[in-house]
Amino acid sequence: MEEKKIVMYFKKTDGKNMSISIEDPKDDVTEQQIKAAMDLVVSKDVFMKGNYGIESAVKAQIVTTNTTVYDLVL
Repeated sequence: MEEKKIVMYFKKTDGKNMSISIEDPKDDVTEQQIKAAMDLVVSKDVFMKGNYGIESAVKAQIVTTNTTVYDLVL
């Protein structure tokens, strides 16, 4: 089973990084769309972690994982 997610990395106001993951993105999502979404997250300032808000977008990546499940009932 293949799973795909976008992982977006941000810098918080304390200087540390945090990430937000979005599962099952569209197959044709573009770099520009991801950048626009990250800019929106930064500008709206609605996420906090450890009492620190998001200061800037750092990077993003699409992660694809293939998982093979075995039924080991004996």
